[in-house]
Amino acid sequence: MPNKLSPILNPEELLKIKDSSEIVLVDARAGIDAFENYKNEHLKGARYVDLNRDLATVETNPANGGRHPLPSLEKFSGVLSKTGISPSDHIIIYDDKNGSNAAARFWWMLRAIGHEKVQVLNGGLQAAIKAGFPVSSAPEIYDPTQDYPILKWYLGLADINEVEKARNNDENIVIDVRDKNRFDGLTEPLDLIAGHIPGAINVPFSENLNEDGRYKSAEALNKKYKDILANKNSENVIVHCGSGVTACHTLLAMDYAGLPIPKLYVGSWSEWSRNDREMATKEIK
Repeated sequence: MPNKLSPILNPEELLKIKDSSEIVLVDARAGIDAFENYKNEHLKGARYVDLNRDLATVETNPANGGRHPLPSLEKFSGVLSKTGISPSDHIIIYDDKNGSNAAARFWWMLRAIGHEKVQVLNGGLQAAIKAGFPVSSAPEIYDPTQDYPILKWYLGLADINEVEKARNNDENIVIDVRDKNRFDGLTEPLDLIAGHIPGAINVPFSENLNEDGRYKSAEALNKKYKDILANKNSENVIVHCGSGVTACHTLLAMDYAGLPIPKLYVGSWSEWSRNDREMATKEIK
């Protein structure tokens, strides 16, 4: 029985396998200038996926599924085909925010449809360049593949009603991975209301990383999350953020730690805070 592929790949390891015909390198930077930045400089050979266009179906009203709802399975199949990805490919994804931008989201989506050979580049773009990986500003030429066969999302998903039940149940844990100031309601740069889901606990995704922007060791993350989860079944753990993107950073950390992947609440705070649900904020004195 072969060892399970680690969800994290170090840049030094990527350098050794970069010329393999099985490797598909994907740039998943997000933000207003992300595609322009990709065109100006990207890891040589990397294809590009766009968070809003490819990894979500952005609705006009975030009350319906949040700011980054999952795309339909049919749409996602088309994205993979357009990007030249087939079920046998070894996908390596990076962004410029230590995986918290859209690299972990794309990783989760691939794992959720049953694609096992997928990894996120530890430290992202900056670490790869520092390790000596070549960069390019030339257009990347590749052929689309046949439609990628997708049956369903195999990893756990929770909707707003399940979160409502879970937050009042001692058998469940609802984890909010946003930074503490957003959780406490002291600041909110993206959504209309500042605060958090009552009953949720705050475990910022940034705590998954060392000071150099790379993931902490699998052993350290294993201990951290075992203590937090207190032997809860993964079916009873729900992880969320602002719009279901950075939550995947923590799901990735848990998988790296050798723990089962909990449920993802994609709608997250962006959906919850727009649906007349109970909200908690910290009084600002």
